[in-house]
Amino acid sequence: MNGLITILYDWPRVVAGSLGWAAPLAARIVVGWVFLWTGWQKLHFLPRMIENFREWGIPAPEILTPFASGMELVGGVMLLLGLLTRIVSVPMMIIMLVAIAAAKWADVDSLQTLLGLEEVSYFVMFAWLGIAGPGPVSLDHFIVKAVRRNRPPAAYDA
Repeated sequence: MNGLITILYDWPRVVAGSLGWAAPLAARIVVGWVFLWTGWQKLHFLPRMIENFREWGIPAPEILTPFASGMELVGGVMLLLGLLTRIVSVPMMIIMLVAIAAAKWADVDSLQTLLGLEEVSYFVMFAWLGIAGPGPVSLDHFIVKAVRRNRPPAAYDA
């Protein structure tokens, strides 16, 4: 029985532990790339996007459309780099909630439909990155490492 536990639980845990850097990197690449380009496209077709926001009932579309589109572009770049990942994840989650509420909610007729929306998947990835962080292959990791290496030890570090 111990051998079975080792094969089914211990080995996968050890393998997954050595690949812990890959999951946040993959999530950041996927959402960063997608949102970099969706933000870019929205900014290049801004008048049409403002009209879409207006049709969806989003208030102040002349202000919120360029803001959300710019956030998608800049947020996408920052996620690709792993820069301020936990902070950037929050407005990206809000954008997904607004997208669901304004543009997709009329199509939701069941929990299955709701959970099948790509915006929900993106929301979950942003939430996970916000909680788990960017991982060790990120500018965030290197910045924190450099700052901690260069600061004097505090009294409670002793």
